[in-house]
Amino acid sequence: MASKAKNGVWPVMLTPFTDTGKVDYAALEALIRWYEAGGVDGLFAVCQSSEMFFLSLKERVELARFIKKTAKVPVIASGHTSYDIDDQAEELKRVADTGVDAVILITNRLAEQGSEPDVWKRNLDYLLKALPEEVPLGFYECPYPYKRLIADDEIAYAAQTGRFHFLKDTCCDAALIRRRLQCIEGTNLRLFNANTATLLDSLQHGAAGFSGVMANFHPELYVWLCKNWKNEPERAQVVQAFLTMMSQIEKQLYPVNAKAFLKGQGLPITTYTRSKNHHEMSPLFLSEVEQLDLLTQWFKKVQNL
Repeated sequence: MASKAKNGVWPVMLTPFTDTGKVDYAALEALIRWYEAGGVDGLFAVCQSSEMFFLSLKERVELARFIKKTAKVPVIASGHTSYDIDDQAEELKRVADTGVDAVILITNRLAEQGSEPDVWKRNLDYLLKALPEEVPLGFYECPYPYKRLIADDEIAYAAQTGRFHFLKDTCCDAALIRRRLQCIEGTNLRLFNANTATLLDSLQHGAAGFSGVMANFHPELYVWLCKNWKNEPERAQVVQAFLTMMSQIEKQLYPVNAKAFLKGQGLPITTYTRSKNHHEMSPLFLSEVEQLDLLTQWFKKVQNL
């Protein structure tokens, strides 16, 4: 069976809120259309960028359902934030019931920090039995509340089940990514890199695409790189270098700055977030966002992208 994860760019979606902190579905629809206008291949909903740890289960489920119903591209979603494994199974089943194209497991939910190695596999087996076999699955190495990278034997174990199709890799290590690609070769599981600096190298060694923060700023450039790196290798190096430098803005009050950027693009979105204090979006940070936009437009013109 071929993998159900389409190669290319899968943005980690933001959740728009009103000024009073409620999910803004009108703004969300506009955001979905903006992603699609950038040429993305799919959407990753209810993830850390979506502020899933700050959403109720009802909100997580409603978000996944709305995005799946509204989007014209495939939609995957996570949303299991509990510590108790039974609660997680219920959360994941609720998300699966929305009809999303795949349900994504957060790697740090399957074992608390410092747990014995076998705990992770045991909990994975439990969830595999709890979730319907027809539901495609994936993994996300979410950095919060701690980053839990999957070991080689765990990736191989999961890949051999045939049920996993998507890995959002956050290791930021080119050599490790290459090794992981060898572990999943010939299986349904495809690796999507979240890190810009290692993206081109990972594509050259078999990665399926990009699923990271910066697709909330200029998804069209990541789409170009994923589609053209092989046919235009020298140009791809230049695009890669530009994207790497621009990605440093991730460190400046994300996701507030991403919402400020989108607001500057004309989207009806506020900078309100639940995970950060949006009032800390200083004039300096806003200036950086504006300059990133200016440089992006210049770069696209110069490179004829």
